[in-house]
Amino acid sequence: MELNLTAIALLAGTGFLAGGINTIAGGGSNLTLPMLMMLGLPADLANGTNRVAVLMQCVVGVAGYDKHNTLDRPAIAPVLVPTLLGGVLGALGAALMPNLYLKPVLLVTILSMSVLILLRPEVIAPPAGTPTQSPEDNPKAWWALFAAGIYGGFVQAGVGFILLAALAGGLRYDLVRANALKMTCALAFTVVALA
Repeated sequence: MELNLTAIALLAGTGFLAGGINTIAGGGSNLTLPMLMMLGLPADLANGTNRVAVLMQCVVGVAGYDKHNTLDRPAIAPVLVPTLLGGVLGALGAALMPNLYLKPVLLVTILSMSVLILLRPEVIAPPAGTPTQSPEDNPKAWWALFAAGIYGGFVQAGVGFILLAALAGGLRYDLVRANALKMTCALAFTVVALA
C-alpha cells in the first residue's frame, strides 16, 4: 500500500469520522476497514491495522465514560467473561483463516451488519426506568455477549451494535451506560485480537 497525500487524507477523514461513530454508538469500522482494503491493504493486515485505531478509541472512550461516572464498574467483570471467551475464539478464527477467504467474509459481514443496523435499530432501546440485569440472571444476554465477543474478535466492524443489543436490549442498560460497557468490552477483545 502506497501512502500518498490523497490516501493519507482519506484515512485521516475516515478515521476521525469512525472514531466519533464508535464512541457514540458503533459501526465506525464499517467505514475504516473497507477504506483500508480499497487502498490496497490485504484483508488480514487491514483487520489488524483497524484494531490499533479502535484500541485507542476505546481507551479514550472508557476513560471519558469513567470520568463522568457512567461506567458501571461492578458490571464490568460479569459482562467481560462471556465477551472475552468469545473474543478469543473470534480472534483465533480470523488469524487462522486464509486471506483468500478472509476478504470476502469480512466484506459480506460488514454489509450484513450495516443492513441489520438500518433495518432494526429499535433492538437497542430499552424503555426509560427499566431495571438492569446481570448476565448470570439472563442467559440469553450471556450468549449474546459471547456471540458479540466471537464477532468482535473476528472482525470488529459493527460489533458495537451487537454489544448494545446485548447490553441495552438484553441487560436493559440505558444507552449511555450500555455504551460505556460496550467500549470496555471492545477494549478487552481488541487487546486479545491484537495479542
